Amino acid sequence: MIFREVEDRDLVIKAAEGSVDAFNLLVSRHEKRVFNYLLRIVGQREDALDLTQDVFLKAYQNLTKLGDVERFSPWLFRIAHNEAFSLLRRNRPDTAELLFEPPTADLRDGMFPVEMSLAVERALGRLTAEQREAVVLKIFQGFKFEEMAEILDVPLSTIKSRLYAALDVLKGALAPVKG
Repeated sequence: MIFREVEDRDLVIKAAEGSVDAFNLLVSRHEKRVFNYLLRIVGQREDALDLTQDVFLKAYQNLTKLGDVERFSPWLFRIAHNEAFSLLRRNRPDTAELLFEPPTADLRDGMFPVEMSLAVERALGRLTAEQREAVVLKIFQGFKFEEMAEILDVPLSTIKSRLYAALDVLKGALAPVKG
């Protein structure tokens, strides 16, 4: 993992100096994570695809403004966060909550993987936008609390309280149904 971070650092430096190949390699390394993050935030595949392109375009245009090349990934996800919530505000000006309803599934012991995935998506739909984003960044994307605070531009204590509140909701939503 350290070797890859060093490689990313070097690629960021080269890309900031104008190397399109270096930036393309950064895109190929990070686009799946960015897309998955955006998909879980906005809930629509086409929107997530469009936003992913917008994120990398903005990253390319602003790469020389990145103060610390070691912080490329949190910086990139900060751009993704801003783009996602800009879209949500444009589409749903009256609310900061995400309103998409994932497919439903009965919660029972011995669920198949697809059923479990649907149950998790439905449970995520019960969270506030801020809670869902904390879960996505921590659980699905593997960011550290400090990186999450940087991405979302909120205090560390806020990140932790959002995540723990979200995990309580998820635990209740995903608890096996006793019949």
